[in-house]
Amino acid sequence: MAGAELSEYVPGRPHPALSRHVVRYGGYREYSAVPLCRRQVPTGTCTLILGFGPVLRMHGPAGSSTAASFLAGMHDAAVVTEFCGGQHGLQVDLTPLGVYELLGRPMPELTNVTPLVDELDIPELATLPERLAADPGWPQRFARVDAVLRRRLDAARRQPDPEVRWAWHRLVRTGGAVGVQQLAEETGWSRRHLLTRFRSQVGLAPKPAARVLRLQRAATMLVPTMADGGPGTAVRLPLADVAASCGYADHAHLVREFRALAGCTPTQYLAGWG
Repeated sequence: MAGAELSEYVPGRPHPALSRHVVRYGGYREYSAVPLCRRQVPTGTCTLILGFGPVLRMHGPAGSSTAASFLAGMHDAAVVTEFCGGQHGLQVDLTPLGVYELLGRPMPELTNVTPLVDELDIPELATLPERLAADPGWPQRFARVDAVLRRRLDAARRQPDPEVRWAWHRLVRTGGAVGVQQLAEETGWSRRHLLTRFRSQVGLAPKPAARVLRLQRAATMLVPTMADGGPGTAVRLPLADVAASCGYADHAHLVREFRALAGCTPTQYLAGWG
């Protein structure tokens, strides 16, 4: 990532009333003198980008697009982002059930796509980037996003089925290590009914959602962590250990899943971490 300089990243904590809907806030400002590409692998969250200026170029399952402010729905394929110059904005990571409730629309409409914020038919969201850019600092910006999302929550007309919420949290807690038939039995629903309701409210059916969550766990385990050997010492778990811990049949199965969902091998993914 030569030529790139991260000049500012500020984490923000959502209001407690949004704890089931919003995972985190992050304010950012960065600059790259050369084109900077990043591979965004699928995760169990939906990302709302509220950009204050230059656009981001994206290449993913829905094709190529450019946007400053957009919502990335649930994905089961990687998206490559690219920019040159500056980036400045606020990122909101939402749970898929949070998006379903806050936006009040069927989640498959957002699967593997990144609609512009002003295409969501929510005027308050469409004007939010400009208002945030005018705020004096990150605390005021986080508070403004809190206020908008809490108003959306108060006015929400749709809520996830308790069974879908339970099934989703079960998958998240286990890193995707629960089979669809077991989920159906534990909810008391038929397999077909669970698939239909889950997909309409999460955006992916239970099986692909489990694959994404398993990949997310594996990707997190692959990223080097600091060892007890002292500052700057990185430890990478062997791929076979990661595969076994995440429930893959073997090393080869892990590699196939990375190719299918992330568009690269685990080794290529790791190369991006230096």
